[in-house]
Amino acid sequence: MAALRLFLALILLLRLHAIAAASSDGDILLAAKSALSDPTGALAGWQSGSGGSSPCRWNHVSFSNDSAGAVVGLDLSKLSLSGEFPAALCSLRSLERLDFSLNDLVGPLPACLAALPALTHLNLAGNNFSGEVPPAWGAGFRSLVVLNLLQNLISGEFPAFVANLTTLQELELAYNPLAPSPLPEKLGDLVNLRVLFVANCSLIGNIPSSIERLRNLVNLDLSSNNLTGEIPKGIRNLISLEQIELYSNHLSGEIPVGLGRFEKLRRLDMSMNHLTGQIPEDMFRAPSLESLHVYQNNLTGRLPETLGTAPSLSDLRIFSNQLEGPLPPELGKNCPLEFLDTSDNRLSGPIPANLCASGKLSQIMLLDNEFEGVIPAELGQCRTLLRVRLQSNRLSGPVPPELWGLPGVILLELRDNALSGTIHPAIAGAKNLCKLLIQDNQFTGTLPTELGALSSLAELVASNNGFSGPLPTSLAELSALYKLDLSNNSLSGGILPGFSKLKNLSQMDLSYNHLSGSIPPEVGDIGNVNLLDLSNNELSGGVPVQLENLRLSHFNLSYNKLSGPVPGYFSDLAYRECFLGNPGLCYGFCQGNGNSGNNRSTLVRLIVVILIAAAIVLLISVVWLGYKCRTHGGVAAESGDGKSTWVLTSFHKMDFSERDIVNSLHENNVIGQGAAGKVYKAVVGPHGEAMAVKKLWASSDPIVYNWPDFICFASYGLSRLIDLLYCAEYAYTLRVTEKSDIYSFGVVLLELVTGKKPMAPEIDEMDLVTWVSANVEQNGPESVLDQTLAEQFKDEMRKVLRIGQLCVAKLPNNRPPMRVVVKMLQEVKGAIQPKVNQEASPAI
Repeated sequence: MAALRLFLALILLLRLHAIAAASSDGDILLAAKSALSDPTGALAGWQSGSGGSSPCRWNHVSFSNDSAGAVVGLDLSKLSLSGEFPAALCSLRSLERLDFSLNDLVGPLPACLAALPALTHLNLAGNNFSGEVPPAWGAGFRSLVVLNLLQNLISGEFPAFVANLTTLQELELAYNPLAPSPLPEKLGDLVNLRVLFVANCSLIGNIPSSIERLRNLVNLDLSSNNLTGEIPKGIRNLISLEQIELYSNHLSGEIPVGLGRFEKLRRLDMSMNHLTGQIPEDMFRAPSLESLHVYQNNLTGRLPETLGTAPSLSDLRIFSNQLEGPLPPELGKNCPLEFLDTSDNRLSGPIPANLCASGKLSQIMLLDNEFEGVIPAELGQCRTLLRVRLQSNRLSGPVPPELWGLPGVILLELRDNALSGTIHPAIAGAKNLCKLLIQDNQFTGTLPTELGALSSLAELVASNNGFSGPLPTSLAELSALYKLDLSNNSLSGGILPGFSKLKNLSQMDLSYNHLSGSIPPEVGDIGNVNLLDLSNNELSGGVPVQLENLRLSHFNLSYNKLSGPVPGYFSDLAYRECFLGNPGLCYGFCQGNGNSGNNRSTLVRLIVVILIAAAIVLLISVVWLGYKCRTHGGVAAESGDGKSTWVLTSFHKMDFSERDIVNSLHENNVIGQGAAGKVYKAVVGPHGEAMAVKKLWASSDPIVYNWPDFICFASYGLSRLIDLLYCAEYAYTLRVTEKSDIYSFGVVLLELVTGKKPMAPEIDEMDLVTWVSANVEQNGPESVLDQTLAEQFKDEMRKVLRIGQLCVAKLPNNRPPMRVVVKMLQEVKGAIQPKVNQEASPAI
């Protein structure tokens, strides 16, 4: 009996000790809770006193099973906790597992955690911790097995001291903005490491050769860094690897031989590097290999025959290399192939018929190769297909009828081949088809009515084929359609009025067909269309005014048989090219319509009004000029004799000297003033003849430059008064605007850099703008530059040439404002300033 009492007393004592320990750790947890923000109340159950439960029953907390009853685990992941790490937790001496992942913690990583002797698992991933990894961690953590800091804001170089944590099995530092730094060579000392996940950490340099000592490694992920050099050949000794991720680096050299010995290897990704050579033949002998990504490298040679016998391969992406030769005919027969992308290579031969033998193929992308022959009929039986992209090959013959109507396909892209035949009516079964891209082939026949059943179709592009017949009325039922391109076919008949129901339609190109009849006014009701091209057809009738409702970035009705007036919105000069080749169209007043008599009389009245207004203006000008002549007398100013230094070009015979001109340049003789200078009245010669003399400002604003035999002046707004080069819109509007001045300035710039006049005979009877544009396009800018200028100015001349071309753009709206032109000229390094006569010179 005494022994029993002693045993019960011992049990009670141990229980009281456990309660006391739990109570002590509970106080620590409460202190940690008070330091955190808990917006969701996840820790609301942590309460002390009589109203709270025992810490042993608190959620997210684990206690030991021994007599101590201490806290050994905290799982606080995904609780939306915020604030800095609560330092009180560093007092939990028995803590083994701490998981704070996927919260909003900030501030530095706590150095005190390294002093926890029992800590084996530390997960702080998915927070906003910043600063460097504490160096104290390298001297502590004697039992740490898992260190997960991925997706934080940790900075500084890669913490080389982690190589001291020899008990580590998982090291995850991925997706942190570390400073560029290499992986330490001592990383090979972590012989127990199973997971090394350091993607996107700004790593540089080579992969350390010591990595071959990590024989227990299962997952190696060094992706999205700036690693260089070759892949260490010793990697073939890491036979426990299941996943290798080396993509998006700058690795070079060849793929190491021997990876086929990895019995557990499931995923291998070496894409987006600079790897060369061939894909090793033993690669596809790895029995568990499911995914191989080696795209966007410089791999060459033929694909190994072992590819056709890979037993587990489901995802093969080898696009954007320089691979050649055929695909193994057995590819897909012995493996559960789901995703195949061989695009942008030089692969040739037929498409293997067994690609969907397993019945799992969902995406096949063989574009931009040299495949030839017919599309295998077996693909038409592959009802798991979602995306089919076979464009830009040498495929020929008809498309298998079943392939047109596969119910799961959302993208069918067959463009740029030599495919023939018709679109099979079976296409009605392609209920999920969103994009049908079959342009640049040799398809013929009519467009089937069944196209209207494709309720999900957003893009229909069938240009550059031989389709004929009328547009099926069912096209108006494609409510999801936003792009319709049937250009360059032989379609006939009229345009469907029902197109107005296609409210999502953004682009409609029916050009280069044989469409006839009138343009339905309903086309103007397609509110979202911004590209409308009906050019090069046989459309007749007028241009519907309803088209003015459209806001188009591309519009073309040229080369049809349209007639009548062009609606006012389109009469703007910018739209003239949109109506070329329609001789029956007219702008403004049209002859032959019902109101021709009224229009003619209106025109006559308008001309009379203009003539009367011009006469009034002329009369007022004469009176004003006479008044100025009477009120301002000539002022005699004696000048010393001397030989004239001016070159004068007279347009009629007058007897005067340089002295006569200088004597007249007095403020009392000013009769006008403009942006380029002042105009004086001068009385010259023995007979007292009056003439106007213009004194130019001594600045670079009026552009003055010397030709060998005479002086030329250009003044903005006056270019229409002299026989120079007019901007295009002046021929239509007879108005000089700011854009006209910019055009004139552009012509001057072209004259400066080419050394040619606007209408020089040596430019093949072309104007200067046309000559420059044609020669730059055909022979480059060097062909038009003035060869007499020094070579060191050629770079500046090219830049000024480009500015001049911008100024003479055909459409006024495309010409830059003058302030932009000035800024561009100022930015030209070592810009060549126009040669300016610093003294005022007369322009007669």
